[in-house]
Amino acid sequence: MKFKIQALAAAALACAASLSWADLTVGVTLSTTGPAASLGIPQKNTIALMPKTIGGQKVNYVVLDDASDTTTAVNNTRKLIADNKADVIVGSSVTPNSLAMIDVAAEARVPMISLAASARIISPMDDKKKWVFKTPQNDDMMAQAIAEHMAARGVKSVGFIGFSDAYGEGWYEVFSKAAAAKGIKLAANERYARTDTSVTGQALKLMSANPEAVLIAGSGTPAALPQKTLAERGYKGKVYQTHGVANADFLRVGGKDVEGTILPAGPMLVAEQLPDSNPVKKSAMAYVSAYEAAHGKGTTAAFGGHAWDAGLMLQAAVPEALKKAQPGTPEFRAALRDALEQIKEVPGAHGVFSMTPTDHLGLDNRARVMVTIQNGTWKYLP
Repeated sequence: MKFKIQALAAAALACAASLSWADLTVGVTLSTTGPAASLGIPQKNTIALMPKTIGGQKVNYVVLDDASDTTTAVNNTRKLIADNKADVIVGSSVTPNSLAMIDVAAEARVPMISLAASARIISPMDDKKKWVFKTPQNDDMMAQAIAEHMAARGVKSVGFIGFSDAYGEGWYEVFSKAAAAKGIKLAANERYARTDTSVTGQALKLMSANPEAVLIAGSGTPAALPQKTLAERGYKGKVYQTHGVANADFLRVGGKDVEGTILPAGPMLVAEQLPDSNPVKKSAMAYVSAYEAAHGKGTTAAFGGHAWDAGLMLQAAVPEALKKAQPGTPEFRAALRDALEQIKEVPGAHGVFSMTPTDHLGLDNRARVMVTIQNGTWKYLP
């Protein structure tokens, strides 16, 4: 009889242990090496600043490097889901990787928060993309800001050069529409690879078209190559970049050749310069203060802010999901997806997030400002 009681007690303890909540696992794949390393490194640094508990639940962050490679990003996603039992995937840093990861996350029914820019990552909405969210501003939002700035300054013709991948193609698509709406002619359309070391041919074709301005649709340090080449060849027109260059490494690599560059950016990039009335200033400064406390004055990068915003989204959604299910279960992952979709007016480093079933970005024009490069740093353009 005594043995039976002990056996029953042991079984009860085992059952209780199995019912205890598992840790929340956040699987992260970032481009911390390779051509996109200047994006991935500040994102990795930011992950280290995220809270270790959310809603009273312990959080484990498992961070892998995808080396800016699409295949590696997909393999990392599979590993994080299958081996680490990730409840949510954060990443990757770039558009091609993020697009390739969607099938894996959707098939496993694990929510994914991308840190890449292209609207193609979340739209058009379908059964796969309903599992995917993103934090960077959509390219079309930023393309409209560039076209508006060009039109206001009388620019009538633009040469375009972008990456020969999904980022460049996406930007050409959205900027073509934005430019046409403002009566701006696209005088040239060129491409180059992220790993190219020369774009002389493309630069000469751009200059032969004699555009009043050039838009470079690249990200990270590889986006400096066309601009440096144009400067070496004596191009005197205005040069615009996308929000994909908003970090210190771009300034370092570009040097004097990128002085005067104009680009749209998230408010975080110039947070200290924003008027106090800006609705994002307080939340942006919270990230800047946290990052600089860990890494030093002037070390923040816009890309790290996108990772921070993913963390804020989780802090808003996880407590709601915990009301319905336990981490480590399909039910929790589904509840977390639903909770992310219901986020409303969450202030972040780059804007204020309000998701809907058809909008898994949730940003509006509060998420963009225009800046220029002046004396080797970012200058807010009111």
